[in-house]
Amino acid sequence: MKKIILVLLTGLSLVSCGATKNLVPASNVPIATAIDLVNVDNDRVKVSVDPGAFTTEEVSFFIPKTVPGTYSEDNYGKYIENFKAFDYKGKEMNFSKDDDNTWRIAGAKNLDRVTYEVNDTYDTEGEVADAVFSPAGTNILKGENFMLNLHGFVGYFNDLQEVPYELAINAPKDLLPTTSLNKKSSADGVDVFVANRYFEVIDNPILYAKATAESFEISGITVNLVVYSPNEVYRAADLKERMQKMMGAQKSFLGEINSTEQYNILLYLSTLAEDDASGFGALEHHTSTVVVLPEQMPLDRLEQAMVDVVSHEFFHIVTPLSVHSKEIQFFDFNDPKMSEHLWMYEGTTEYFANLFQIQQGLIDDADFYKRIMDKINNSKRYDDDMSFTVMSKNILEDPYKDNYANVYEKGTLINLALDISLRDLSNGEQGVLWLLKELSKKYGDQVPFEDAELIGEITAMTYPEIGDFFRTHVIGDTPIDYSAYLSKVGLTTTEIEQESGYFLNGDIPYIDVDQNNGDAIFIREGIVLNSFFNDLGAKGGDVIKSIDGAEISLETIRPIIGASFGWSADKEIEMVVVRNGQELKLSGKVGVPKVKLMTIVPMEDATPEQVKLRNIWMKG
Repeated sequence: MKKIILVLLTGLSLVSCGATKNLVPASNVPIATAIDLVNVDNDRVKVSVDPGAFTTEEVSFFIPKTVPGTYSEDNYGKYIENFKAFDYKGKEMNFSKDDDNTWRIAGAKNLDRVTYEVNDTYDTEGEVADAVFSPAGTNILKGENFMLNLHGFVGYFNDLQEVPYELAINAPKDLLPTTSLNKKSSADGVDVFVANRYFEVIDNPILYAKATAESFEISGITVNLVVYSPNEVYRAADLKERMQKMMGAQKSFLGEINSTEQYNILLYLSTLAEDDASGFGALEHHTSTVVVLPEQMPLDRLEQAMVDVVSHEFFHIVTPLSVHSKEIQFFDFNDPKMSEHLWMYEGTTEYFANLFQIQQGLIDDADFYKRIMDKINNSKRYDDDMSFTVMSKNILEDPYKDNYANVYEKGTLINLALDISLRDLSNGEQGVLWLLKELSKKYGDQVPFEDAELIGEITAMTYPEIGDFFRTHVIGDTPIDYSAYLSKVGLTTTEIEQESGYFLNGDIPYIDVDQNNGDAIFIREGIVLNSFFNDLGAKGGDVIKSIDGAEISLETIRPIIGASFGWSADKEIEMVVVRNGQELKLSGKVGVPKVKLMTIVPMEDATPEQVKLRNIWMKG
């Protein structure tokens, strides 16, 4: 412990002395990790990892390739520089680098420690096509903030993932840490945290920042809301009331499920600068979540985004954090074996994030129906003939990884159909929430299930018809007829026409940016376009070259979108697009933009039994 602090306070420049090193076997001593947030050089943070003594001739050191909850290969080792290995006499040792994330060290019996420098991910998000999703990324801004998603800073040695860690972090005194990681001590600017195993390290992000904080109690859970707003646009107090109401409703929805006494929400508001975060959303952990959103959002939209995002992440305390397979429990960070059950890990969670809002009175029936209809429409962008379990098992590979976002769309709808079916078969007594509670009782966070056996167990717990549903629509590749399930609760779909913006329908844009094609602006495919684009003759996939003679780029389209809110219906417009390599000139009046959409409405001839089932399903 004293040695770790000494190393930190001298910028990791000291070496240990072989004469004083206590050669405790590596498997019996905590892995001492030092992170220096004070002596930051060129936006890089120095890290030292000091295990006990090895008895093998060779050892490998890893930085994760992927981490739970991301479902992508991010190769955090790409952000490591100046890796070095030292023996007990302080001399550098030879090593080889097997890939982006693996360093192999010979003569491991003489290995004292490894050191390296970490670059952050936020700086380069706009420069690379495979950028790390911001809530899973890292930020280093000396003296201002450090987003420590620890899988980007702390590595592990082979066969030592289950060994405890002790992290000593040398931090600026005016930056306070927020984390669920157990703090052992804090003195002389050094915070010491402890973890029982490597997973516990990466499961507990730390935000060091000049941030504001608020706390509140929800049925025995202490919730800490921390907001980093670089331009001090928002404070945690601005969001506290809405978050407290929302999370209270979540807890009422969940009932007796309670797997944590503390929950931390780390909200990082991005400036949208080129070297700041640009991937918005959240990443779940057992007792915390990292949320990244733009600082420029109006308060009402920021509040709603927090409700939708945080509610999803908080529901992860049920699955996969309480109910999960061996692939999750014993996650291999560098050779991951994925589970078949994204329909549950993400689909059930997203379904709950919408269902609880209607059951707890946070939204009305029309809003709930719109959300479900949006899920149906959004799911059409993806391969509806793809087995969901096969996709989940192979989510890191082509062609499955391109369908990942469908876990939030079709995954929700799988759970909707499952929920209605369970309610129907059980006379309203059982639903998906009941099912997850039963699975939580059987397993819990320390007992994983066998991946291939879960659906059989669910069938045994419920009804043969539920097994048929899974075999046909989840294991199998037969698309779901959602109208058949909606009709069970007296609902149907109908087409309506409503006004939209010219380039936006509410928060949904009709255009997007192609970062692989010089930030070209294109019209999105797979969505229903409004009358503005249709009447001009534009099509999904068209690249917009110019509007009224103004060349279109990411910078020039923004003021045009702003000006469009003031356009009159008789305004003439000329738009040049590129379609299949050919330039086309489109012109005409902008008109009043309208869009035809399908919507869900109650059936006029619904039976009392259908209405009763609908009320049980939607109102709890």
